Amino acid sequence: MNKRLTMGGGALIALALLFAGITILLNRAVRGWRIDLTQNHLYTTAPGTDRILKSLKEPLNLYFYFSSAAADQYPQIKTYAGRVEDLLEDLADRANGKLRLHIIDPQPFSDDEDRASELGVRAVPLGATGQSLYFGLAGTNSTDGHAAIAFFDPSKEQFLEYDVMKLVYQLATPQKPVIGWLSSLPMQGGFDPATEQAREPWVVFEEAQQLFKVQTLDTSLTRIDPSIRVLVLVHPKSLPPAALYAIDQYALRGGRILAFVDPLSEQDTTGADPSNPIAALTADRSSHLEPLLSAWGVDFDPKEVIGDAEHALNVTMHEGEAPVRHLGVLGLDRSSLNPTDVITAGLSSINVATAGFLEQKKGATVKFEPLVRTSADSAPIPASRFVMLSDPSTLENDFHPTGRRYTIAARVTGMVKSAYPAGPPAGVKSIPGEPALKASVKPLNLVVVADSDLLADFLWVHEQDLLGQRLVQPWASNGDFVANALDNLSGSDDLISVRGRAAFTRPFTRVERLRAVADQRYQAKEQELETELHQTEDKLTALQSQRNDKTALILTPQQEQELEQFQRDRLRIRDQLRSVQLSLDQDINRLGNALKIINIIVVPALFALIALLIGWRRRRRTFAPARPLGLARAAPPGTPGGALRGTESHSAGGANR
Repeated sequence: MNKRLTMGGGALIALALLFAGITILLNRAVRGWRIDLTQNHLYTTAPGTDRILKSLKEPLNLYFYFSSAAADQYPQIKTYAGRVEDLLEDLADRANGKLRLHIIDPQPFSDDEDRASELGVRAVPLGATGQSLYFGLAGTNSTDGHAAIAFFDPSKEQFLEYDVMKLVYQLATPQKPVIGWLSSLPMQGGFDPATEQAREPWVVFEEAQQLFKVQTLDTSLTRIDPSIRVLVLVHPKSLPPAALYAIDQYALRGGRILAFVDPLSEQDTTGADPSNPIAALTADRSSHLEPLLSAWGVDFDPKEVIGDAEHALNVTMHEGEAPVRHLGVLGLDRSSLNPTDVITAGLSSINVATAGFLEQKKGATVKFEPLVRTSADSAPIPASRFVMLSDPSTLENDFHPTGRRYTIAARVTGMVKSAYPAGPPAGVKSIPGEPALKASVKPLNLVVVADSDLLADFLWVHEQDLLGQRLVQPWASNGDFVANALDNLSGSDDLISVRGRAAFTRPFTRVERLRAVADQRYQAKEQELETELHQTEDKLTALQSQRNDKTALILTPQQEQELEQFQRDRLRIRDQLRSVQLSLDQDINRLGNALKIINIIVVPALFALIALLIGWRRRRRTFAPARPLGLARAAPPGTPGGALRGTESHSAGGANR
């Protein structure tokens, strides 16, 4: 018996050593392997991320700055920081040594703090404590280039992977992307014939020149250079066939396009003549980019302007007049912006003027994703009604909302066919060495906006002249919309494919439902108290007004009775309010206790029961009687114990053999 116990203890020690050895080997052999069982696959990176990591040609250094001690009083940031660190470590593990991650906790007045500020990571002051929180990422490459995420905003958590990979991509490709800019509007400044003065460049154009290498194009183009990463088309009015065909072929080769078409451009000065302003107003000021939009699966009617009663802004048509609500000048807030697309997520408002609307063409196979939409209190209005409009209030006379939400800006992706399936249009020669494409070689990446006025300064910035310097102050997010679109489209196809995902933090939905129900009950009781309070005050006032004697300040018995009844009712309702709040706390506590019992007792007990059942079955099989190897020779009938002796004889014989 002792020998058997000793052998059992030795076997357990051997198994423990074997388990430890296998664990160490597996930890090294399957490093980086994981199974993501989360509902929204939070720990599964996009295929584009994997391709960007594999394409890195030189090592990059990433510096994750996080003030751990300062974040102790902010559990949400602390949790999010763990999520960020997990992602960065995962990316570094799978980059084959091309991403070197450094995790730094900068202490006050240290070299790390100075280095963080130098690289672009900013400190956020924490109230009146005097502490500063660093929570950002900086990166450097071999050519001393650097980029940074100044602060990881928890509200942008769904774009965490995209922001990090954008930083990695910028470090891996430090050259500024080339943007081709074709506009029929005077965005570059120059001489204004209407005012006979010099005109400043549009702010959005100046910002694009700071962020990218902008190459201006004109309508006489016959070919778009492949080095142009993004083609910007602003109010592409009356483009010649050669230019349209060049844009068509550029799109089929996988070119990225940001297009602004317009049913009525307020900034279009075509035919401007100071001596004849009416002729300028009645001139055609629309652009439609046909037949290209139809080939790309987009419907756009340049004869209709979208009106929105919910988002209409007040405008002043003439100096000295009172502002009037204008159904065609819209201030679109967060409810109109797509929160799941990196271009519009985080923007606060976009202003448009006499904008059109876009729809996916019937039968089109492209993916049509709205970025900016109107409210349901919208309807199309003929563009002709806005020509020479002097009183915007007249637009409301025949305005009948349809209940639909109309798309003003959209992202369009997918494989498309040429708008010129028979080859170049008449009079246009094909480029030698470049075959005429009939369909996409790479998927189209298009962001199209049914308004060009949103680029104009008057809709989104205030301008000031300070000591001869032009200062601009944005009051809407129009410029950020354009910068985000260019930033996204100018990245690689892999970076564009890295889209937003669900948030890491998930609320306790059942607790929130309980709280919402309790709040409704609480508000109902509170409203009841307010109603009875007003009723009692009215009764007291009425009783007081009926008295004409000099003792008006002294309460009558009837008034005292009403007041006492009111005080009793108020105490009763307050008790009911407290009971509602107590009931909510009890419901939440019961739910919490149930979860604790399940997690601490039920689940472990269930696993233990399963383990005991498995052990019992194995033990039963181990101690079950051995099955005879052959048929036992049965004793003659009537022989006592014949069957037993036959079995013993068979076993003994087997043993002897």
